[in-house]
Amino acid sequence: MNITILTFGSRGDVQPFLPLSLGLMSRGHNVILAAPARFKSLVEEHGITFFPLSGDPEELSRRLNDAGYNFFKLAKELMSHAVDIGAEMMRQTDEACRDADLIIHTFAHAVGAHTLAREKNIPDIHIQTFPMFTPTGDYPNISLPNLHNRFLNHLTHIASLRITELTSSLGFEQVRRRARLPKRKLYSPFKDSPLRLRTPILCAWSPSLIPPSSDWSPRVHVTGYYFFPHDESYNPPNELKAFLEAGKPPVCVSFGSMVHKNAEKVDKVIRESLKRTNNRGIILSGWGSAKRESTDDVLYLESAPHDWLLPKCKMVVHHGGAGTTSAALCAGIPQIVVPFMADQPFWGSRVHAIGVAPKPIRVNQLSVDKMVRAMAEAESKAILERAQATGQRIRSEEGVTNAVKLIESYADAFNESA
Repeated sequence: MNITILTFGSRGDVQPFLPLSLGLMSRGHNVILAAPARFKSLVEEHGITFFPLSGDPEELSRRLNDAGYNFFKLAKELMSHAVDIGAEMMRQTDEACRDADLIIHTFAHAVGAHTLAREKNIPDIHIQTFPMFTPTGDYPNISLPNLHNRFLNHLTHIASLRITELTSSLGFEQVRRRARLPKRKLYSPFKDSPLRLRTPILCAWSPSLIPPSSDWSPRVHVTGYYFFPHDESYNPPNELKAFLEAGKPPVCVSFGSMVHKNAEKVDKVIRESLKRTNNRGIILSGWGSAKRESTDDVLYLESAPHDWLLPKCKMVVHHGGAGTTSAALCAGIPQIVVPFMADQPFWGSRVHAIGVAPKPIRVNQLSVDKMVRAMAEAESKAILERAQATGQRIRSEEGVTNAVKLIESYADAFNESA
């Protein structure tokens, strides 16, 4: 098959689709991975055909961080960004999927990609790295607090679905009129249709973190995470190698692609907390801040592969992005989550619920005292043992293999029924 994968966002929204692409390619499929242009080298260095998409994930990150935990502000910023790049994005996705026999899409592309698949009369599959379009009473929509009531929790998911469908329709109409595009009927991949079964959903996380829900449809599957096979071939820069060899295992601090207006304050809290707890630290600055000067006890780096670095650390402090959360779980080390926005409080609450992390500290409530207490709790025997056991289970899962089997099965079933 010719398969096009459409994703958008930060590195955590792209990274899982690298091992998935390679898994599909090993089965003889041709794969195009379409993602923001800044990830061209990341994708192509793995031998995967890349198709660049418009939009700056760093700018989107800044806007979402300013929206914080407010669901309606988050939805507004997402819609505004989508409208700004909409016309070019539609042209690009049409081109990326021109020869596709199957379209795989993520959150940002769900309605548009499914509509395109229906127009081409080909199958589509939705992959989610956070539970967004899978209504359940087990927990609420990822941007809302737990209401501790199954009916109300379920209702938040239904409301989110309806809002997504509405904003997709309104956003497309704005783009269409601005670019003078022809009218186009949009279809939701998550609704039943007499002419087509609803789109299958693959949940790219571990059942150890979020088990399948009893109120899901049979077309929703938890596959496990999509990781590369363990590889120690990474050649670290000299400063990182020397730092790791110079003392006890450090605390890794990684806020990924978060661009936060209070980055300087957050950095000061982290450095003082490391000092008070007598810990060494590796701070991965990412997009969020300029690289600062390192010391004997604190090393600043722009980035390093989490799958290589985290197993060499004693714990990780991070923002609660889906990608960093999964890497920390796989490494089997305690974690402290400082959520900034969107789905991050949800992941912070999940890792706390399974006993591998203290209670999350929201970034707007962060203080040295809270971080020092969290670091002490994260070093407890109970959390350490639970993190190690969870890591062993997750490393034994075969997420890519499970996903590839399901993708091929659904594609075959669609073609047989066509």
